[in-house]
Amino acid sequence: MEKILYPVWKAPTLGGDEFRDLLLQQLGPELIAAGVRGLRVSVADSEVEPAAGLRQANCRPVMDAMLSVWLDSSVFRATVEALIEARVARMVGYLVTESEPLVNTEHPPVAGERTYGMAQVVFLQRPRRLSEQQWLEIWHGSHSQLAIDTQSTFGYRQNVIVRPMTYAAPPFDAIIEENFPPEAMTSQHAFYGVDSDEELQVNLQAMIDSCVRFIDFDKIDVIPTSEYLLKAITAT
Repeated sequence: MEKILYPVWKAPTLGGDEFRDLLLQQLGPELIAAGVRGLRVSVADSEVEPAAGLRQANCRPVMDAMLSVWLDSSVFRATVEALIEARVARMVGYLVTESEPLVNTEHPPVAGERTYGMAQVVFLQRPRRLSEQQWLEIWHGSHSQLAIDTQSTFGYRQNVIVRPMTYAAPPFDAIIEENFPPEAMTSQHAFYGVDSDEELQVNLQAMIDSCVRFIDFDKIDVIPTSEYLLKAITAT
């Protein structure tokens, strides 16, 4: 089984909630009927408008949503991509390998419902000063646990891009999915899971010091989204 991530853009005439409804009520059922093994939608809707201050845009125009699709094989993605293209203004796709160092057991997603809190989607480019091996050793080898320890995340998925699957896909090397409590949309203390200013500064500085080792901050996109599980992963 393979996982493909599809960042998508809405038509300018659509609002965020209208686009969300289109993805959930029209495209989602179409993809499930087409036989996808799993489907999750992360979309920037009105539920995450309070998190606008967390948004970072390097790729312009910034994507409006991301579809996580599981297929038996990416070889058989043509039908899926045709359905997506018919419903969105633009799409790109990436075959990824997924690592999940923090599984969401605290607020487990329920099919058809909005997952608790905010889902932050982050698009990364590997700094060219680092080899792929060095980059992964820093990110997976030491940063992962530090990020879990210093933030209020209750779900953390790391997607390393194997290759782009569509034409003119932005040159990303990884896509991160992080689940945060709703309070993290407007409070740094809640984002970093602390009560005092002193604890906040400690955790914030620890994250900055770790991130600069493997991230160029002028080449990162951060999109607060609402996460909807439409179909849990099935093997058959």
